[in-house]
Amino acid sequence: MMRAVVVDNEPYARKELAALLAELGDIQVVGSCANAIQALRLIRSVRPDLLFVDIHMPEVDGFQLVAMIEPEVMPAVVYVTAHDEYALRAFEESAIDYLLKPVQLDRLARTMEKIRRLAGQVRRPIQPPPSIERIPCVCAQGIRIVEASEVEYVESSKTGVHLVTARGEFLTELTLNALEAGGQILVRCHKQILVNLNQIEILCRTHPANPYLMTRSGKRLPVGRRYFTGLKERLGI
Repeated sequence: MMRAVVVDNEPYARKELAALLAELGDIQVVGSCANAIQALRLIRSVRPDLLFVDIHMPEVDGFQLVAMIEPEVMPAVVYVTAHDEYALRAFEESAIDYLLKPVQLDRLARTMEKIRRLAGQVRRPIQPPPSIERIPCVCAQGIRIVEASEVEYVESSKTGVHLVTARGEFLTELTLNALEAGGQILVRCHKQILVNLNQIEILCRTHPANPYLMTRSGKRLPVGRRYFTGLKERLGI
């Protein structure tokens, strides 16, 4: 039996799609959620075979959510939306199918037949991930969106992945790998740190074993020896 997660900010839409999937008999909905933060947690936890995701959602849309999922947990993706103008983009980004709301049982059944035919080949092909320009972070009010250009650096610790900005620190569910793969300006300087290329003021190697950099705000960050040469190349020096 295939396992699916449903993501839609509309509760009725989630329940309706889950009910239709239940009618098909050989698919189990192992979770549903309303936004990208919840979805990332759920997908990492249950590792579903399929993801049914709405495109139009507040803060982070369906395309952006899929771009944030790590390759090792990437399920097959079916976009579900009330708008037909995104079909070409969905298939260009390797969606298995594209369903229009309100979803009809016979149309959903054809989607599942297609997925069964592609058994063993349904995971997203390896390709350059879309750019992550807006990063969802956890806050008391729900989700705070931080522009990648605002980030000074990102650090992973036991308490999670933290974005450091001029406005403060913010906790994100995205991993360093996802941010590095999807970011144009966030680059690895240490195994636990990404830095904004535009925020680097000094790259120093006073001792071969202890390179470091200084950001424009005066923060000193360690640079791993394996990342030093690559960082110089990205800086054009």
